[in-house]
Amino acid sequence: MSDERQIEVLEEESAGEKTEVLHLPARLPANSRAAAAQRLEERPEKPPVGVYYEAPHLVTHPRGWRLRRHYKRKNLHRSNLRYALAEKIGTQWTLMPLAVISLAVIVVLASVLVGVAGLVSATQERFGQQVVTLADILPKDNLKMYDASGDLIYQMTSEGLQTTVPLSQISIHLQHAEIAIEDQNFWNNPGYDITGIVRAALDDLTHGRIVSGGSTITQQLIKNAIVGNKDTIIRKLQEIILAPQVTRYYTKEQILSMYLNTVYYGEQAYGAEAAAFTYFGLKDTPTKKAAAQLDIAQSAMLAGIPSSPIARDPFINWPAAFQRAKDVLHQMRVQGYITAQQERAAIVEMQQPNFLHRGVVQNSPDAPHFINYALNELAQVLHVKVSQLARSGLIVHTTLDLNLQKQVFKIAQQQIQKMAAHHMSDAAVVVMDPHTGAIRTLVGNIHPNDPNTGQFDVATQGYRQPGSAFKPFIYATAFAQGISPGMPVYDGPLTIQMCCGLPPYTPHNYDMSYHGLITYRFALQNSFNIPAVKLLMQVGVDKALKTAEAMGITSYVGTPNYTMVLGTLGVHLLDMTAAYAVFDNGGIRVPPHAIDTVTDSQGRLIYRFVPQGKRVISRQVAFVVTNVLSDNNNRTYEFGKCSALYLYSNTQQQCYAGNPGVVRPAAAKTGTSENFMDNWTVGYTPDAVVGVWVGNDDNSPMINVIGVDGAGPIWHDTMLLVEQGKPVEQFPGPPPGVVKKTVSYQGLTSTDWYIVHNGE
Repeated sequence: MSDERQIEVLEEESAGEKTEVLHLPARLPANSRAAAAQRLEERPEKPPVGVYYEAPHLVTHPRGWRLRRHYKRKNLHRSNLRYALAEKIGTQWTLMPLAVISLAVIVVLASVLVGVAGLVSATQERFGQQVVTLADILPKDNLKMYDASGDLIYQMTSEGLQTTVPLSQISIHLQHAEIAIEDQNFWNNPGYDITGIVRAALDDLTHGRIVSGGSTITQQLIKNAIVGNKDTIIRKLQEIILAPQVTRYYTKEQILSMYLNTVYYGEQAYGAEAAAFTYFGLKDTPTKKAAAQLDIAQSAMLAGIPSSPIARDPFINWPAAFQRAKDVLHQMRVQGYITAQQERAAIVEMQQPNFLHRGVVQNSPDAPHFINYALNELAQVLHVKVSQLARSGLIVHTTLDLNLQKQVFKIAQQQIQKMAAHHMSDAAVVVMDPHTGAIRTLVGNIHPNDPNTGQFDVATQGYRQPGSAFKPFIYATAFAQGISPGMPVYDGPLTIQMCCGLPPYTPHNYDMSYHGLITYRFALQNSFNIPAVKLLMQVGVDKALKTAEAMGITSYVGTPNYTMVLGTLGVHLLDMTAAYAVFDNGGIRVPPHAIDTVTDSQGRLIYRFVPQGKRVISRQVAFVVTNVLSDNNNRTYEFGKCSALYLYSNTQQQCYAGNPGVVRPAAAKTGTSENFMDNWTVGYTPDAVVGVWVGNDDNSPMINVIGVDGAGPIWHDTMLLVEQGKPVEQFPGPPPGVVKKTVSYQGLTSTDWYIVHNGE
């Protein structure tokens, strides 16, 4: 199609008009094959083959160039492969392990940091409160017991010996010695000392042995009191974590004091005070504690022990202890605490034969049974076991009169020795204050060192038949029911029909005779059995037993029946003594006790006994019983006018000669068991009550001896000893409700006391 414009005239019939239309040539898309074909004519034609062009043909490369280029490229390719392989190997075997190691280190460090943070948090959570109360959770002192005068009578040492003293009462030499060998930067470090750990390691390596430890005094205190002494890295880290906290809560002086008062020095000695006594026999004086008396040599010896208490025990391994003490002295000199001359003098002192002097705790040999009773009482008061009292830190003040105890012990021993021919081998004695219940003396056995029976306390553990000493409880029950000691009773043959197939019971008097119509006063004072059985039948077994229990018979063995009035029930001597104290105290029972006050080592009051009396019989009954039991004239028939129950001050021979000396009012009753196994005397003055038992540990019968002859002399001499130096005191007069009347009965007229109003 040409490029000229063509005009085509189209005629249209519409509206009778002619229209002229312009037609342009078609254009193909540039990318189409048709367009490409149209453009072929526009390209220059290729020259024909074989046409020669006149131009020079030069050889641009030398011969063999392409081959060399081929090999060169081939070698270059190989080199590139080797470099790539080397790079790959280097990446896999060098960079990758390094990266892995670095990552592992990072992970380990992160884990360590997390672990340390966790340990710090766990340690503070677990032990933080113990740091605050460190002074209260430190090992406590061993229990110490004192008598009523303040003299030490017992130390409970089953778990070691420890006595806390102020830092001012601990030798400055011991303070310097401990700091020099254990923690020379003590006054400046925050509780731990990294340089000290390194220095200790170097010292140990240099000397070839352990010369100094890496733990500070603060760490050792934490180990001993809080985290324990298990040898692990965790425990060591816990020490370091807690040490700064302890240093913030307590002054250095307080830390040093706590350490020196509780550190273990071997030989069951804890703290400086106990160590001073254990190794050198030092004892407290009125102005100085034993720990304050330690000199340089003694201090160096002690300071060397805690790091290895067994291996460096000077009693067991003197060479090791001596070498360690020299190391301590060396450190003290190097650090400026002592001079070279003092160091040499201390070494010379250590080598003296009497340098060591073992101290031995001497608990009172005169009051072992009282001490055991007091310990059991204390355990009951505090609701703990006796074994838990050993390191309780308690200071126990007791009611014991140690001087009186010693003398009573001798009185009992002498009487038993005197009566050996009567097969009498043992005795027990109790002395009480009837108004407070305080036990002043408790002799449970006169052979405390006997390996077989010496530990048995007859007074508080033994059940022994009291014989006629039980009769006052029956008489007290009768007096409360309106019976007067002046009323008559017929002492004659008596047979009681028993129930349940038991044989009839026929009581007899000790003298195997009958005394006809007599008063109850005469019957009681001469210990006649038949009138007492008749009285028990009248008042009733249950009521009489109830009276005895209310007055202090806390336990018994046997069967309560009509024989009870003859003392067939087994009871404790302490109970009998406490029950008689009710008569002496106007009818009010105050339970016996051995503990007065209990404090801790800081002097804080833990317990104080407060007498709380309870009325168990009326004042009227107590007065009448006392009046009868103190009537020496009415017991003359059986015992004589100068028996041991009569409290004269001269000898018995002088008394019978009409010179009794000073006579003190005393009420007393004897008792002898039916088979003569037990012999009693219990009685009282206005301010003391004494109970005595004699017999044999194996319960074998005595020979030809009764209460007034066996137990009576011990009671008499003990009572005089108790009253020695005191003014003579009379029993209180009759209370309201008691009148004296003369009454005539059929066949008998008597003048005696009658209770017309039985009240308080």
